[in-house]
Amino acid sequence: MALSKRTKSTKHLQSAAPDQTAIRTALWRALHVQIDPLPHALEDEIGLRIAAPDEGWQRRGDMHPQGTRTYRASIVVRARFVEDLVADEMSLGVGQYVLLGAGLDTFALRRPDLAGRLDIFEIDRAGPQAWKRQRLVDLGLGIPDNLRLVPVDFEAGESWMERLADAGFDACKPAVVASTGVSMYLSRDANLATMRQIAAFASGTTFVMSFIGPMELIDPAERSGVEAAMKGARAGGNPWLSFFTPDQALGLAREAGFQRVRHVSAAELNARYFPARADGLKTTSSEELIVATT
Repeated sequence: MALSKRTKSTKHLQSAAPDQTAIRTALWRALHVQIDPLPHALEDEIGLRIAAPDEGWQRRGDMHPQGTRTYRASIVVRARFVEDLVADEMSLGVGQYVLLGAGLDTFALRRPDLAGRLDIFEIDRAGPQAWKRQRLVDLGLGIPDNLRLVPVDFEAGESWMERLADAGFDACKPAVVASTGVSMYLSRDANLATMRQIAAFASGTTFVMSFIGPMELIDPAERSGVEAAMKGARAGGNPWLSFFTPDQALGLAREAGFQRVRHVSAAELNARYFPARADGLKTTSSEELIVATT
């Protein structure tokens, strides 16, 4: 018996759905709003609507309020830092924002005060991005005119730079390029190659990247959680390949050709976004950031 068009569409979306890392990121961002006391580093429940998890999702093992709190904090704080960076660069005249491995990011929908004055380019794998596009339509949220969903079939060897240009990116103008939660899945050489491409962007372009440190630099209390995350990624077919000390991450950016680079530590992020909290919420020591400028 032939499947209905609706059934075919549903089955296609299920097969193209984002991986669990992207889903978990969206759910943790919502969980921060729902269970952590004010003030919140980020207000984002749109990703929860897009992900549409089964009822009782908060009782999942990877949503445990206490067991995942530092990783939940890391997810929201890195997003907040990037958005503050975008706002700062906009004040200097930057009008383009590129998200590498965008997943279920909701900036374009959630921050119209900033997003409405930017050309935003979300780069991701073709299947999950088609899934996200359909979810935005189904929810009645739509695709803002200035949001370009840029599908790239990496397995087929497609160039994200070519697809970005095809989507209207102006290489003669500066941009903010963000890569969070991505570097650990790429080899050192692949990270370097991507950074070299971005370092060749117009003068005034800023690149922000999160990275995972080697186990010996991670707070001992957090190591079992990080090891569990590594094991889960490997079991899901997405093993972590790269770990950098801050000096190594900065060195990679300099080798790629960036003119100015700086390290943003977990301690700096906590001081900026989680100061003197009665609940002790803080970001994990395992993930930090670098900011590099052409």
